[in-house]
Amino acid sequence: MASQPLEGVLLIDKPLNITSFGVIAALRRLTGIQKIGHCGTLDPLATGLLVCLVGKKFTRLSDSFLGARKAYVAQITLGSSTTTYDAEGTLVEASSYIPTLDEIKTALEAFQGETLQTPPQFSAKKVGGVKACDAARAGKTVELKSQPVEMNIDLLGYEYPLVKLKVDCSKGTYIRSLAHDLGKKLSCHGHLSGLQRIQSGSFSLDQAICLDKLKANPELLHQFLNNKSYV
Repeated sequence: MASQPLEGVLLIDKPLNITSFGVIAALRRLTGIQKIGHCGTLDPLATGLLVCLVGKKFTRLSDSFLGARKAYVAQITLGSSTTTYDAEGTLVEASSYIPTLDEIKTALEAFQGETLQTPPQFSAKKVGGVKACDAARAGKTVELKSQPVEMNIDLLGYEYPLVKLKVDCSKGTYIRSLAHDLGKKLSCHGHLSGLQRIQSGSFSLDQAICLDKLKANPELLHQFLNNKSYV
């Protein structure tokens, strides 16, 4: 009896300090399959759920996954803003002002539901065929248009300078922009200092396997890739 092919939806718990492409490269080495993609990039400083599609049959389905709502647990550091809106960037502005808990709650109301959001300059958004991040690295600023997004935000905790949020959001939402905009709203500046994706469409982080565990136990690939409940 022929063995089942290595193809399907693979849910990876992405570790810190690796790009989403780095995860795909590791999976290609592990499986010997080149046709592997992912649905929704996570920055190197972000962790959590990365939905990976293995095999030609499944990479063709990428559009059906890309529009899915996503949920994150985010940590925002108040008191400073950066060029990238996260901890990787260079310090731009700083403030010693310490907002109260009530001020945090009031400020967050402005971002609930449907709103307009401007992507960060350091993002993959293209303007005139050029990625905004490439222009930013060259010292140029491009005009990025605000786009409609929808967010449901829960305040999980606040102990200055750290604000912890759960954010359920529509496609195209930048949590880095939320961190930056919240800091501006509070007149104290802010940047994203931690991010974990916990949900993508019907997939959740508790279904995912850690990349290091998969590397140590490649036989688990069959178990995860052939789980038909994923499709």
